Amino acid sequence: MKNVGTILLSLFLFIFGTVPATASWYEVTGSAAVVSSESQAKLYALEDAVYKAISFSGADIGSISNLYPLLDAQRTEFQFTNHEVRYILVEEQTVKNNVAYVKVRIDIYPSTSGCQVEQYKKTVLVSNITLTSPQQAVMGQIYQIGDDFAQVLNKQLDKESHSFISVGTTDYEIDKNYPTRLKMIAEDNNAQYIIAGNITDLTATIAADSSGDEVVNRQFAMDLSVFDGETGNTIMNRNYREIARWPFPRTSQVDTQSARFWASTYGEMLLRLSRHVMLDLESELSCKITLPEVISKSDQIVMMNLGRIHGVQKGDKLQLWHTGSFIDQRGLSRNKVTRSDITLTVDRVYETEAELSVDQAELADSIQIGDVMHKQIMK
Repeated sequence: MKNVGTILLSLFLFIFGTVPATASWYEVTGSAAVVSSESQAKLYALEDAVYKAISFSGADIGSISNLYPLLDAQRTEFQFTNHEVRYILVEEQTVKNNVAYVKVRIDIYPSTSGCQVEQYKKTVLVSNITLTSPQQAVMGQIYQIGDDFAQVLNKQLDKESHSFISVGTTDYEIDKNYPTRLKMIAEDNNAQYIIAGNITDLTATIAADSSGDEVVNRQFAMDLSVFDGETGNTIMNRNYREIARWPFPRTSQVDTQSARFWASTYGEMLLRLSRHVMLDLESELSCKITLPEVISKSDQIVMMNLGRIHGVQKGDKLQLWHTGSFIDQRGLSRNKVTRSDITLTVDRVYETEAELSVDQAELADSIQIGDVMHKQIMK
């Protein structure tokens, strides 16, 4: 059985007289394990091929979430308008050793002005994912599956996301009813967003296959929330539900950190789900503005809390915004952000920080720690 992330990828580029040089044909073979049916596995393999082609091409992976519902395992041709993917041709579909393979050719026109190109990467903190009903984890004794899935999601964002970079995971309790606490957790971890999840269903159903052998199918349902680290408010909610064959003896203890688990049909389903979560984040939040923050200041030199891993480059120009707070008529504290006339230029780039010089030396004294900046887009 092959891991869901394993594909064969080859690239064919054709340049026509009236077609931009960025237009390319990609030939991709996607794969997916057969879980409930061959047709469903072929659809997942098609999704896998589309994801790999778009990711390899440099196009906006945030657009994939809108494309997936339009795919159909029964069709062999797809044509789209107003999308970076213009045409998909399914050349071959096969099933071998309980794995579906779909070979496709995809015509992609990557955009050079998408949100993922213009913005610095956003920092996210992944919380440990809780279990609503721990008794549902008794079969296999998979009480740590939430924590282990959080680690998988953390790696997914770190390695494959175009718009996000994970600052790690946290054991702190994430409660939407305490936004001030969420703001503190985000500040301590230099996170723009916090991701929290709760597994709501791990129940199983037992049936018999054509030969009379026992087949166990197990649910995985999860509620996922994303919080803004600056305000502590909820900015995104998603519900996910998947089902896959549970290939382990019902009385066995399963190590959810083992390669054996993640290579199983159930583990592959979770890997596919972590990718869907990442793509939903890309779709919903990639165009949100990234605001690096002033963390130290000395004369006309400013340090900000984003660096090389976030996409910062020497020579980048940033606009400064002053931050402050005030008490409204109801006695509530409100944040205020005011655009200044100050611009800064990146002089030195470190792993997670960068050093900038103030372009207007006479205005440098007005810069305060906690002020934020916005990358200027060069036209």
